[in-house]
Amino acid sequence: MTEPNRTVSPWWRAATIFFAVLMLIAATTGVSMFEQFKAQIQHLQTQVQQVPHIRYIAVLTDAQNAPALLVTLDPQDGALQVQRLNAVAEGREDSMQLWALSANDRPRSLGVLAARLDTLRLPVKEADLTGVLQLAISVEDKGGVAEVVGPRLPYLFKGAVVHKAL
Repeated sequence: MTEPNRTVSPWWRAATIFFAVLMLIAATTGVSMFEQFKAQIQHLQTQVQQVPHIRYIAVLTDAQNAPALLVTLDPQDGALQVQRLNAVAEGREDSMQLWALSANDRPRSLGVLAARLDTLRLPVKEADLTGVLQLAISVEDKGGVAEVVGPRLPYLFKGAVVHKAL
């Protein structure tokens, strides 16, 4: 009795090597795609963190209820962004001053608007708008007035503060 031939066919060896290399390439590709996916997620998370998260918004209107100023606050930014929506400008000896109005407290000054800028930023913390119902603009002498003096009335522009839910 002769023993059966136990050698492996060269075709089987070639096929095994081919599929082993193919599996190695597939595994390497999978790991690479996973790393790229993680990098994309990190990039998108960074972009989301940089997107403004507007928490407070107010549209200040004039006596005819025409929009005059758009005021927004992003708490992460720590500044009110004030955008002029009309062409009203201060006189040479005047300044426009922004006031926070609440139900029981005296008006609090949030800052003086720089003359002739369409968009400006005023440093304000979110706590400065806690309990504030309205924002108003008064026309004051150049450079604004101290908070203890208070605003000149009537207000030039006035609008309700909307606390936006997240």
